[in-house]
Amino acid sequence: MNNIKFRKSLIAAAIAGTISFPVLAQDQESTDEASVEESVERIQVTGSRIPQSANVVSSSPISQVTSEEFEFSGNVRAEDLVNDLPQVFAGQASTDSNGATGTATVSLRGLGPQRTLVLMNGRRLVMGSPLVGGISPDLNQIPSALIKNVELLTGGASATYGSDAVAGVVNFIMKDDFEGVKLDYQHSFYQYNNDNDNGVAQAAEEAGFPLAPGSGRDGHMNDFSMIIGMNSEDGKGNITAYATVRDINAITQDNRDYSICAYAQTASGEYYCGGSGTIPDGRLTDFSPGGYDYFIEDGTLQEYDGRLYNYGPRNYFQRPDDRITLGAFANYELNDHVEFFTELGYVKDRSVSQIAESGAFFPQVDLNCSNPLFSAQQQNTICGPGGPAQASGDPNVWEGVYIGKRNVEGGPRQQDIQHLSYRGVFGIRGFLNDTWSYDLSANFGNVTLSSVYENDFSITNISRALNVTTDPETGEAVCSAALSGVDPDCVPWDIFAPNITEEALDYLTIPLYATGETNLRDVTGYVIGNLGDYGIRTPWSYSGVELLAGITSREEQLIFRPDSNFESGDGAGQGGPTIGTRGSLGVEEFFTEAKIYVVDGADWADSFVVDLGYRYSDYTTDKTTDTYKIAFGWDVNQEIKLRGSFQRAARHANIRELYDPQSLGLYDMASDPCAGVNPEASLEACQNSGVTPDQYGSIPQSPANQYNAIFGGNPNLEPEKSDTISAGFVYRSLDGNFDISIDYFDIKVEDAIGTVPSETTLDLCLETGDATFCDLINRGENSGSLWLGQDSIVETNVNIGFEQRSGFDINSSLIHELNNDWGRLKFNLVGTYFTKFDTQPVVGLATTECAGKWGGTCESPRPEWQHNMRATWMNNDGLSVSANWRALGAVSHIDGSSRAISTESYFDLTSRYAFGQGVTFSVGVNNILANDPPYLTGANGSNGNTYPGYFDALGRYVFASVSYEFM
Repeated sequence: MNNIKFRKSLIAAAIAGTISFPVLAQDQESTDEASVEESVERIQVTGSRIPQSANVVSSSPISQVTSEEFEFSGNVRAEDLVNDLPQVFAGQASTDSNGATGTATVSLRGLGPQRTLVLMNGRRLVMGSPLVGGISPDLNQIPSALIKNVELLTGGASATYGSDAVAGVVNFIMKDDFEGVKLDYQHSFYQYNNDNDNGVAQAAEEAGFPLAPGSGRDGHMNDFSMIIGMNSEDGKGNITAYATVRDINAITQDNRDYSICAYAQTASGEYYCGGSGTIPDGRLTDFSPGGYDYFIEDGTLQEYDGRLYNYGPRNYFQRPDDRITLGAFANYELNDHVEFFTELGYVKDRSVSQIAESGAFFPQVDLNCSNPLFSAQQQNTICGPGGPAQASGDPNVWEGVYIGKRNVEGGPRQQDIQHLSYRGVFGIRGFLNDTWSYDLSANFGNVTLSSVYENDFSITNISRALNVTTDPETGEAVCSAALSGVDPDCVPWDIFAPNITEEALDYLTIPLYATGETNLRDVTGYVIGNLGDYGIRTPWSYSGVELLAGITSREEQLIFRPDSNFESGDGAGQGGPTIGTRGSLGVEEFFTEAKIYVVDGADWADSFVVDLGYRYSDYTTDKTTDTYKIAFGWDVNQEIKLRGSFQRAARHANIRELYDPQSLGLYDMASDPCAGVNPEASLEACQNSGVTPDQYGSIPQSPANQYNAIFGGNPNLEPEKSDTISAGFVYRSLDGNFDISIDYFDIKVEDAIGTVPSETTLDLCLETGDATFCDLINRGENSGSLWLGQDSIVETNVNIGFEQRSGFDINSSLIHELNNDWGRLKFNLVGTYFTKFDTQPVVGLATTECAGKWGGTCESPRPEWQHNMRATWMNNDGLSVSANWRALGAVSHIDGSSRAISTESYFDLTSRYAFGQGVTFSVGVNNILANDPPYLTGANGSNGNTYPGYFDALGRYVFASVSYEFM
């Protein structure tokens, strides 16, 4: 099919270069309508389904990452590539462990993965995982070796693609027309030097913890790919097939001195090692005002001395991962009217998350004074005169004691997560006549989950294994549950002496299993016509109005099936029950676009184009939404372009936001303002949240800074609405060697679907006493805590106030040809400046301003300025050297404290050499100066005392690759 009528590049890229712009406009020899039509190549640009001229700069700002950029970066994971862009904030990443889903997601403008639409060749991907947090598409489904380029349209694309494109679109455009054979192999690793002199290593040493090794290499990665492509003999068809294999080794936090323990800081800024109050020695306490608190040492009970367990070394900094992808792209053109195309993909990905050991996390049990495992000193301390048993209702029982004991005798908790993904796109496209073309496709996706959680303890079995008596027949210690026949398999857990048996561990340890799947069925058809053939054009333009009209029928389904141990909440290290979810969501949509060429060839405008879009959506929840856009592009001349747009989007809640069962979970908070000997909040304020005068000053802080909340869905959620405004300026030099664009953006999401953070609910209750917030707080009747047992704050999904992001994007490229056949230099800059990064968690109340802040409800750093600047030298003999400067702006802590983070700069250097017949060698180092990440104590959502999905947390990244391509 020729360029005049229809382009197979309907799913190809519009832009060439590295993070740059579309090719500059070419001089036109004639404005004759026919000659223009004959010379214009039509391609698809992300943000519109109407094909555009290859030399047109989009009316909406689009950033692009090319395959060249991907190769220079040395990244083997797609999320690592896009997460380095200033417009992107990390979602799920390979550096997540506690709460990891095994997937990789992306969040444009920090508005969340649920508001960022991920496409492959302009078509949707299935939900990444049925696990909580995995509902967004998984970037692991995308074969990195096949990426031609990545286009990012930031801000409002719902009229074109659907409701979940509120923040924008990330479109991975693949090499689907390859001819020949291409083999690639890359090995990479991290190199680290633990030579810090700022007190973190000293803090670990003073705490008696082993120090991290001085230097070394770890996190080794191997990535192999093969691409085979061929054209049909008649030149009408192509098939491109691929296979990739990737394996990534784990990195644990004991290999970095800044993650060897959970750091905290004194008022003077000195580091010390914190940790968990669930200690290996075993701890018994009643957490009551003036109560008892013991730890076990050499068979005796001693007054608890504040010792903590260092859980850091066991945690993964980088999860191990094994992935295989197989697939093919194919198309065959029968004639101008019929072209068949298909995309097939299979992904098998397995990853393991690991955190510290399980144990007894202070379940409340009764201890019988006749327990034969007690030493004489222990029995006298508990049950003798003045002991805690004497203060209870039954002097022979210590009632309601909380027991903490870390299972260091077993292994760390691991979640083995495996996803199998299948994708199939089947379609037909072509011309109905000289005016109208069509595209009809069916897109099917499926992900199946198999998850095994290992080395956790059973809460039920803990209680039974601690309720021990003497067997009257043998005189040996035996579980009361075994003696009574309630649980014949019960084995006593002797935490009172250092002799934990394998039999006891086997009894206490339970595996937890979960399976599930996600499904996508998406049938889309549309027609495109040039109404100029009917004389429909403006009087000032020779180009006719282009019109697109289409319909979509989409259905998504999610099923998550945890086993009975998960659902009952019997896993001691789970933080509460994990409840199954089953739900589906369907939508029927009509959409249309129009491109109106208002002016062509005027004195005041080379062209002035208006883009219109509208989408009507009817959901199976009986809710309907309208989405629309209006954009303009004004080419003042061949050098200067002005552009702007307004887009109204409406996002319907997704399946998990609607149907997640409500259950207990954990959230991070630096401290409870009403806890401790000297509470931060006043008695009057704390009474608002349910604290009694007797409890005030005696409420225990969570030693691990983790508190309970009730999370879950809400089927009554209303669609959220957003308005996106953009306005920009583009300059392009006539010689094509320089371009720059500056675009303003403002995205405001109202009635945003989210949660009111538990910490915010607590603060508002303390401040106002309003029952709207205080009724959501359930403090313990005895302890007054927010972390023991069922003590919690309700944090279920609601329509909150608003989210707003405003600022400026800058994109620029410069090419300089060198003299004496030295090749050329190329410079690229992409940067973002945020003027607003705001969240209003409750309508009408205070707005949290996060631009230039970090910590608290802002969580990870939200710098005002970020940029990437790359300089590349390419000679004429196949040698390229590329340097990249990634800068993350300074941020201050949201609480106004001194915990500010200065500007962080990373420098990357890569060299490539192509020689012979299709052979290319590459070697590179990212973070060449081996900058350590900032050490962030008490950071919500962090891992290893930092944000590894945001900073380069693991040291220098070193890689070497070889590529061989032949026909």
